[in-house]
Amino acid sequence: MELDLSSERLDDLARRMLPVLADVGALQLRHRAGALEVDRKADASPVTLADSESEELIEQALARLCPAIPVVGEERVSAGAMPPAADRFFLVDPLDGTREFIAGRDEFTVNIGLVETGRPVFGMVYAPARAELFVAPYRGRAIRLELAPGDRSASLDAGMAITARRPGAAGLVAVASRSHSDAATEEILARHPVCERVSAGSSLKFCLIAHGKADFYPRPGRTMEWDTCAGHAVLEVAGGRVTTLDGLAFAYGKREQGFANPGFLAWGRTAT
Repeated sequence: MELDLSSERLDDLARRMLPVLADVGALQLRHRAGALEVDRKADASPVTLADSESEELIEQALARLCPAIPVVGEERVSAGAMPPAADRFFLVDPLDGTREFIAGRDEFTVNIGLVETGRPVFGMVYAPARAELFVAPYRGRAIRLELAPGDRSASLDAGMAITARRPGAAGLVAVASRSHSDAATEEILARHPVCERVSAGSSLKFCLIAHGKADFYPRPGRTMEWDTCAGHAVLEVAGGRVTTLDGLAFAYGKREQGFANPGFLAWGRTAT
């Protein structure tokens, strides 16, 4: 039965997608334990069979639950399949942090976000190798749940509410990309009272702020909407925010730009 996402049914969507994410996580870890073959996309970024198979599982599930809502998936778009324009659509990154995945690190994620009229209104960020899932909103909150890959019996009701924090008197804990830090990032960090830096991969950077483990994430370089939507949704529900580098609203649905993002700043709660 199709979900009515105009009401409070996002909780149902999260519950029904939970076993799907558990399956995707198990699939990805199986791939990584075997002989991993790495190809290159047109933009020279790495891609594996785990990326495409994960996206297929997620898209099939979303098509069953919400057949009227288009899905913008990274791998399909990269292959030239541009979905029709819509005010409401899913953004799916089946394996965010492919470099981390290939390198054997645990900071890769599965991202499922929902956009309505340019805003992220729902997100699920799953880190299979860390058995860690972030969801928002679920019962009106952002939550963190321990989810082992392949565990189809897990319940979101076991999740813990999380919230972004206000920065301490010593300054900001900044989180930066492990693979994409550059001079522009360093210049932004130098303009703020940063007392500590944490390196991380994938959309977990948003979740670190949502979980009150960091305060600030600058990203002046190029990202794609499927990289950010789910983490952005989790952070907003947890009390944080994401803006452009100029402090404007960070919008989604930039189809004419191929769903490419401008630079952005992600924040926890304000100091006041």
